[in-house]
Amino acid sequence: RLPVPKLEDTIKRYLNAQKPLLNDDQFRKTEELAHAFEKGIGRELHEQLVAQDNQNKHTSYITGPWFDMYLKAREPVVLNFNAFMSFNPDPKSEYNDQLIRATNMTVSAIRFMKTFRAGYLEPEVFHLNPEKSDTEIFKKIIRFVPSSISWFGAYMVNAYPLDMSQYFRLFNSTRLPKLDKDELYTDEKAKHLLVLRNGNFYVFDVLDRDGNMLKPSEIQAHLKYILSDNSPAPAFPLGYLTSENRDTWALLRKNLLENGNEEALQKVDSALFCLSLDDFPVKDFVHLSHTMLHGDAANRWYDKSFNLIITKDGTAGINFEHSWGDGVAVLRFQNEVFKDSTKTPAISPQSQPASADSSRAVQKLDFKLNDALKAGITKAKQKFDATVESLSLDMIQFQEGGKELLKQKKVSPDAVAQLAFQMAFLRQYDQTVATYESCSTAAFKHGRTETIRPASVHTKKCSEAFVKELSKHSTEELQNLIVECSKYHGRLTKEAAMGQGFDRHLFSLRYLALSKGLPLPDFYQDQAYARLNHNIISTSTLVSPAVELGGFGPVVSDGFGVGYQVQDDWIGCNVSSYPTRNGKEFLQCIYKSLEDIFKVLKGKKISS
Repeated sequence: RLPVPKLEDTIKRYLNAQKPLLNDDQFRKTEELAHAFEKGIGRELHEQLVAQDNQNKHTSYITGPWFDMYLKAREPVVLNFNAFMSFNPDPKSEYNDQLIRATNMTVSAIRFMKTFRAGYLEPEVFHLNPEKSDTEIFKKIIRFVPSSISWFGAYMVNAYPLDMSQYFRLFNSTRLPKLDKDELYTDEKAKHLLVLRNGNFYVFDVLDRDGNMLKPSEIQAHLKYILSDNSPAPAFPLGYLTSENRDTWALLRKNLLENGNEEALQKVDSALFCLSLDDFPVKDFVHLSHTMLHGDAANRWYDKSFNLIITKDGTAGINFEHSWGDGVAVLRFQNEVFKDSTKTPAISPQSQPASADSSRAVQKLDFKLNDALKAGITKAKQKFDATVESLSLDMIQFQEGGKELLKQKKVSPDAVAQLAFQMAFLRQYDQTVATYESCSTAAFKHGRTETIRPASVHTKKCSEAFVKELSKHSTEELQNLIVECSKYHGRLTKEAAMGQGFDRHLFSLRYLALSKGLPLPDFYQDQAYARLNHNIISTSTLVSPAVELGGFGPVVSDGFGVGYQVQDDWIGCNVSSYPTRNGKEFLQCIYKSLEDIFKVLKGKKISS
């Protein structure tokens, strides 16, 4: 189970995270408030939280508050919450044809779903020593151990089974807009796929009445039929509504339902998933990021648990809604779909589509729109276009080294990437700001995420040495500063992964106070608390053989959204920003920081 940290540990960790962001006077004030909270109302709330947690052993203390946080948020899901991960191209180039890839990926997605629902999907396990535990022999032995103690057997060899309770929401699921708080809806009985092309909505069954998958050649025939349909784009594309403020969309949805669209909406909401077929090729990585992060809202349904997006040239990606689950579940799905569709593709470029009657099997959904709905769509489109217009996405690839070299030098690759972000921001804006790195707590029952706080007194000291006081330090001193940062970041990462961060604990105590109708404690009214939770640099990393690129929007209007990956011999980084920040310049500063760090680690002198 996810542990509730000790209150004194949480306060200590909180103050450590505040230290680099505040001057001495501010810090003293924050420290006073924190200690008063720890002795007073905070202690009472903590005891109530622990008691509540002991009564709810089937779940974790963060589950309820975290779902609420997502579902009560009224901002549009696109750019604020939805993230994307794009697939690597199929190694066999002739398989990157839009129809072939759409068919193969759809078939693989259905195979994954059926395997999961039948209880045959291999458990998700984090192997600390894969040589010992990720072996056939271990799997054979553990298979015979009763499930009540098998996790203990896995722990003995440093293998940690991960929580898979989110997986069921991957399919047949949608976030429904409701006033004040949205709802998650899942209908596992539905057998159809939703396909969007050119703003038009199509559905067809991919499972028969016994739950068996249609022949791949039939799925191919239906998709071919949709790709060759010449229907014009609708004058009022419904997809834009899912990009609206949630209350606005809730009222418009109510209007849609009352206007005779209940059956059509039911098809959209219950569909296995949404396959979005775009009618253009991808020009470059920046265009790819824009396409997968937001694209044209006419051809997306951002409320579905995920949209599988495939462009004209067979480039594929996933845009996923975030309330139901985290990157871990989506990544597992993506890895399996990539592996299955490339290693054992259902159809080949030579395959002929079945001679099926697609005009009967495929239903094009028609929506009845009154003037209020048409006006609502027009307004949503204007807002969406303006927001997208103001969003910048930029990226770099640092080719002068990666994981291999950093491990040789005995420093953590993730710590170095995070240090480079701190150094870059200091170089560009001359300050240290609240920084967020997401860490999965799926090692625990119903775990979600915890925050790593990469901005520390160590990164601040090291960044200032590199950016402002280069002449005062020898190469060896600079190396030592990097090692200090790496050790501290490693500790924070380990604590977060073990459920020993401070963010979720403080969040839950605040949630508890408000749910009991108590006045908000002074601790939470401290400006420093608000500032720490205004995450100007928001970061997330993933490395996978299936994924080419991942990213998300800034979480605050004056922030950066940083998706990054540290590969064996290169580091990739893509940054989103709005006009108040210059993402291109930030990336140049990150590049310079990485260059300097790598030079120092190799024992070379650097010039300012």
